[in-house]
Amino acid sequence: MSWKIRQKLRAQLAAETNLSITGHGRGGDLSICLVYANRYSTGMGNLGFQTIYRLLAGSTGLQCERAFLPERDDLEEYRRSGTPLLSLETQRPLADFDVIAFSTSFEPDYLNIPIILSLSGIPLYAAERTQSNPLIIAGGAAFFINPEPVADFLDVICIGEGEEIIPGLVAALLSPRQDETRQALLTDLAAVTGIYVPSLYHPTYSQGLVSGYEVSKGAPFPVVRASACLDQHHPSASQILSEGIEFGDMFLIEVSRGCPRGCRFCSSGFIYGTFRQQPYEHLTALVEEGLVHRGKIGLVGAAVSDYADIGRLCRYIVDQGGRVSVSSLRIDRIDPEMLDALIASGHKTISLAPEGGSQRLRDLIRKNLTEAQILEACEMLVSRDILNLKLYVIIGLPTETDADLDELVRLVSAIRERVIERARANKRLGEITLSVNPFIPKPFTPFQWCGMEPLPSLERKVKFLESSLRPLSNVRLKVESLRECYQQALLSRGDRRLAPLLVAMAGGANLKKGAKACGIDTDRYVHREIAAAEFLPWSVIASAGSAMLRREYERALAEEGEAA
Repeated sequence: MSWKIRQKLRAQLAAETNLSITGHGRGGDLSICLVYANRYSTGMGNLGFQTIYRLLAGSTGLQCERAFLPERDDLEEYRRSGTPLLSLETQRPLADFDVIAFSTSFEPDYLNIPIILSLSGIPLYAAERTQSNPLIIAGGAAFFINPEPVADFLDVICIGEGEEIIPGLVAALLSPRQDETRQALLTDLAAVTGIYVPSLYHPTYSQGLVSGYEVSKGAPFPVVRASACLDQHHPSASQILSEGIEFGDMFLIEVSRGCPRGCRFCSSGFIYGTFRQQPYEHLTALVEEGLVHRGKIGLVGAAVSDYADIGRLCRYIVDQGGRVSVSSLRIDRIDPEMLDALIASGHKTISLAPEGGSQRLRDLIRKNLTEAQILEACEMLVSRDILNLKLYVIIGLPTETDADLDELVRLVSAIRERVIERARANKRLGEITLSVNPFIPKPFTPFQWCGMEPLPSLERKVKFLESSLRPLSNVRLKVESLRECYQQALLSRGDRRLAPLLVAMAGGANLKKGAKACGIDTDRYVHREIAAAEFLPWSVIASAGSAMLRREYERALAEEGEAA
């Protein structure tokens, strides 16, 4: 085995500050390795991963360690030396664990699951594993949306929130049973709320489309997402601190879960159920703990600005001598007290998310924002000498026209004028960054039936924005990779027939060559508009409001027709 790899793992472990997790669990015969389906620098900056590690490592009866996708240079070292993928804590080969549990937040990380299994010497497909192989479990936000593209690789998938699922999962894993076979364990696990055992569900096809599932006796259909009551659990916060990772200079605290807005394109407002907020007193106690270790507190949540006491909480952090950081701000929820705290914390750039470039598109996606509100928010920021603004917008939304792009350029110009006017008074330049992302249809949203706009059309729109914004000094255009977004759309809308393609890509093939070799028409997954009566591959997961989603979709199109 590679001495170089072991030394690097030991150095990573030595650089960590462990705040509340002692050892690797509370003892016991069951060994579990929690694997983030990306690299260490990303995984240890992910609050969800840290929370699951705390829950597992704090469980009686098991030993829990961690592992990650190797960095690019290390990946070559693993392959060159023939070293199997090793855990961080004890440098133990993953294949020696009883359970491997993947934590996967984003669909693009699905591509890393077969890579990690291959590096570990574990059969890729669940059907090929024997009693001697680890049980492969997975969970995370990506699986709330659509687990099907990787379902054939996994024995068990957790659909829902860890605080609610893990106690029942651990109890089932540790429970003695007369029949100790792998199949008996899977059958027992399928009875746990929020647990999906793919081998008990067999998709059927008609005319090249998924038409339903044949479900084994005793398995629930559909699988219900597990949702936690946050005030009954310790708030999610940083458990292990390390330098050189994403958000490594912060102590992270989750203030809320879900989103109350319900924008028609965004899954956050639909997959987490009711918008839930942490009690203020719980968060201030964590702030005090966090400031012992880091000078900056990062507030986490899909809708941080909608937290009821956001201004009060930010002011508390500053009053305690700390600095505060948030991601983007909701334009109609810029709390002056929060803004003052951000400025006191040294923020030079504030991110806003108009998303729709025109009023018509903002109405279509139910963003509930007017141009006047956007300009008023920008004026509030520049009046406080925040002259660097980052604006998130989406192109390729359903029904988008060139006129919508023209209105987007006009909006950016109007914001720029306000920044320049203030910059002249201060004799300090500001910059506007327009961050452009293509629309990706997501399951469990009203727009899940829409197709993604073809890449040539999106490329034309990007060129239009480049040429239109080029004459505007101090405006920078940043565009998400269209091809990577196409791949994300494929994984968001795909079914189990994508598994061979992911295996091919894990072996080094690009998407185009891999799809050709596997005989997969990826455009059919990505661009096709789905008919109302069509069975959706992700329907294996329960949706409390599937009829509501369809009504919202039809209402959006009806409102569009009335406006025309």
